[in-house]
Amino acid sequence: MERSHPVKSAVDKIIDTVAGGQPAEIPGVPNSEPPSLEEPTEPREPLPPKPDQSGPDTYSPTGQPTDTPRGKMAQGGPYLTTAQGLRVRDTDHSLKAGPRGPVLLQDHHLREKIMHFDHERIPERVVHARGAGAHGVFRGYGAASNVTRAAFLGKDVETPVFVRFSTVIGSRGSADTVRDTRGFATKFYTSEGVFDLVGNNIPVFFIQDAIKFPDVIHAAKWHPDREIPQAQTAHDTFWDFAGLHTEATHHTLWNMSGRGIPRSYRMMEGFGVHTFRLVNEEGATTLAKFHWKPKLGVHSLVWEEAQLLGGVDPDFHRRDLFDAIESGAYPQWELGLQLFPDTPDQMFEGIDLLDSTKIVPEELAPVQPVGLLTLNANTSNFFAETEQVAFHVGHLVPGIDVTDDPLLAGRLFSYLDTQITRLAGPNFPQIPINRPHAPVNDMQRDGFHQTAVHRGVAPYRPNSLDGGCPFTAGADQGAFVEVPVEVSGRKVREAPASYDDHFSQARLFWLSMSPVEREHIVAAYTFELGKCYEQAVKERYLRVLANIDPVLCRQVAEGLGLPAPDASQPLADPSPSPALSQVGQTWPTDGRIIGIIAGDDDAEAVGAVRQAVLDAGMVPLIIAPTGGMLGGTLPVQRTFTTARSVEFDALLVASAPAPGKDAYGARDAKAGGGADSPIDPRVLLLITEAYRHAKPIGGWGAASQVLSQAGIPAQAPGVVVADDGPSALDGTLRFLAAHRVWDRFPAAAALT
Repeated sequence: MERSHPVKSAVDKIIDTVAGGQPAEIPGVPNSEPPSLEEPTEPREPLPPKPDQSGPDTYSPTGQPTDTPRGKMAQGGPYLTTAQGLRVRDTDHSLKAGPRGPVLLQDHHLREKIMHFDHERIPERVVHARGAGAHGVFRGYGAASNVTRAAFLGKDVETPVFVRFSTVIGSRGSADTVRDTRGFATKFYTSEGVFDLVGNNIPVFFIQDAIKFPDVIHAAKWHPDREIPQAQTAHDTFWDFAGLHTEATHHTLWNMSGRGIPRSYRMMEGFGVHTFRLVNEEGATTLAKFHWKPKLGVHSLVWEEAQLLGGVDPDFHRRDLFDAIESGAYPQWELGLQLFPDTPDQMFEGIDLLDSTKIVPEELAPVQPVGLLTLNANTSNFFAETEQVAFHVGHLVPGIDVTDDPLLAGRLFSYLDTQITRLAGPNFPQIPINRPHAPVNDMQRDGFHQTAVHRGVAPYRPNSLDGGCPFTAGADQGAFVEVPVEVSGRKVREAPASYDDHFSQARLFWLSMSPVEREHIVAAYTFELGKCYEQAVKERYLRVLANIDPVLCRQVAEGLGLPAPDASQPLADPSPSPALSQVGQTWPTDGRIIGIIAGDDDAEAVGAVRQAVLDAGMVPLIIAPTGGMLGGTLPVQRTFTTARSVEFDALLVASAPAPGKDAYGARDAKAGGGADSPIDPRVLLLITEAYRHAKPIGGWGAASQVLSQAGIPAQAPGVVVADDGPSALDGTLRFLAAHRVWDRFPAAAALT
């Protein structure tokens, strides 16, 4: 699904406007029509959804296509009604005995309205509570047909999908940019039933056996006596667990890298984590790991950005996802498979494929692309879709089966169990976002929230009263048939010896990092352990780091003011895996956010560069002294008061604006003593922060003056001063393709 200049083409289709009738060429318009200044009083039907919004496809509770337009699934009619369809004359006043009298018990409208409000919330997920979702389509390449009979992977087969991204630890109200693992869960509405690929943005897990999942989550969550800290592992209980439970070492190292603070959901990998078993038409089996590879590359925030965004825009990741889809810069990932022979020992190159704390380096088993995922529609109702979507690793289709991974086994039990509490009963598959796109005839009846109207008198098998229906199917009719794997062994609570290696792959990851990535890992460990209270917890985890790498251990120990211990076992000597590093390649810049700093008199020059940004498939945001229209023609999206560098991928400087009227500390603390500076100090803060975070900076005209005032050399890496805006943009994009100007992050000699 290739495209050119996606933002501009989407703008041509979107019917959004802003105040003054100007076209809205950036995302974020609240509704499909602009509001009137006065309260509307003429009855009319509800507004249609925005062009970027979509609800679930309209299937019946039993998986039958209804051909009902999606709009008919939403509430309609121009008049306010009760839940029973009774039109309401007044919804602002309770029924009382006189204007000052007591409220009457007979007020059925008050009772219904308050009752429903009191029950609007459902229990949040125990983990992955904070999330965002979107609709899309998956197109198979046909490249997997020799290893699996799964129909949705067939050549040019298009399958509707819903994807939910999430953080693991925090509550629904936590910030997006915390250091944490991200969920990457995909629901495929295939012709053979629902297939859920429920993964993470990190390919390994903290534990090897699901029986320990409550322990690791209890350790990572807030302390139970105070319920702090929120959405982070920088505290004693987590590092106490991780230091005593060293199988968590590999995952923890990934989390301390940039993978723990992704730039965007659009720019992170996804992994199925476990090894699955594929079955082809002939019944031959192959072991496989699933990978999602983002078309935009894998990119991360730096830690200071993540911290600032937690306050400036805690919704940064979900906003980025929604805005990209609305602007037409549709996120895309290729689904890939790592394939391994299905041998009796289920090992590959000495790596136990059932150990979820291990990866198989891509240099040993290349990831083979088998399909393309495109997210092309936002939700129309967050609760109905993103919050009520229910995933389960046991939602399989013919051609994909599970293995004996003990972590996977526990997940097969847990996912169904949690939905019963969260979604109030066993009928959660009938919620529209969860409905399969294949016919359902399951003989299950009744229960909370049963919305199907079943027929027949014999929901059992065998029967004759319903004509024998439903009948079982064979493999040739598309039935799911478990692979008849032989199992044997004593009943024991043990792990195989191959699970005992907790450090060699962590060392592989460390050795595969570039010097700047190692610096960020050292800083992350130092910060996290530095937030712990107990010295014993810090000292114990330094012993873990010593078994990964002595330089890593020594650098973190120095930051903690503690001695670095020696390794307790010989260090592994793996070959580095270049595929694990995020540094050193270039990627498309689709959907990137470009901030344009402008003064009141820069409309003409800014208009030219703004259009160039749109033509390049990115989103321009004009930053000016005040809101409104720049030069009466260009909408201002940010002011010096509201802008912060962390929301932009690159900055362009069009002028050297003098301090604004609000540039003083009592009005805007970022301004400090604004009157003493020839340039608005908030502009200088934008520039210096962006420079510190290694973001490209371009400019023309008075840009040199701004850079000089900010103490940034015009010849510094990633700084482009040109004769005009489009030329400055072109130079800036060369650096943006690498995500950051990595040369601005010199690494310590010990880490190179």
